[in-house]
Amino acid sequence: MATVTVASEFHLRAACSGVRVASTENVILLHGLCRTSRSMDKIQRALMRTGYTVWNVNYPSRTAPIETLADDAIGKAVTNCLENGATKIDFVTHSMGGILVRSYLSRHPVPELGRVAMLAPPNQGSEIVDKLGSLSLFKWVTGPAGDELGTDENSLPNELGPAHFSVGVIAGDRSVNWINSLFLIPGCDDGKVSVKRAKLDGMNGFIAIHATHMFITYNNEAIRQTIQFLRTGKFSS
Repeated sequence: MATVTVASEFHLRAACSGVRVASTENVILLHGLCRTSRSMDKIQRALMRTGYTVWNVNYPSRTAPIETLADDAIGKAVTNCLENGATKIDFVTHSMGGILVRSYLSRHPVPELGRVAMLAPPNQGSEIVDKLGSLSLFKWVTGPAGDELGTDENSLPNELGPAHFSVGVIAGDRSVNWINSLFLIPGCDDGKVSVKRAKLDGMNGFIAIHATHMFITYNNEAIRQTIQFLRTGKFSS
């Protein structure tokens, strides 16, 4: 199997690393806020072993609003997939990466779209943004995109509405951030997003696993269920 690295500089300097294999089913990986593509490396390797062509997108999550990030990062990745001969394009996302996909698909048709697996997505926003979003330090750490992830009805995740594509959601129900979990987020959560607010109207599948927000992308069960959903459109019990 040959490995090809594709690097492109465009508006937000997003880069994609791709792996050319016989399969024409491509998967685009999108990391979360304040993370990099390295956080998706374990998922990438698992998908490669399964036979997918994988594009692990690195985008500067703190530099722009979600719509801009989505158009630049996903637009380039989709182009790479099509130039690579993709007949089906799936997505695997972590945290805010899922909101990027929802934003992009709400404005751009992708005829080759397959399935979307979201890990720990703030599909209904996060109470952390509600309570800390006005702080200068929070704004500095998360940038313009972080400010859009509140839970009120006018926040971007809630304005995007229900899913009109095949999507499965994997939430985490373990937290090592006891301050967030005790004082900021009601109910069961992963330290950043509550299990309840990870859900999305129109989703085709939902499971909660014993994982934290930061480490869910390294969790073997999360990875197994991700591949199961991409293959079949449902999670295994």
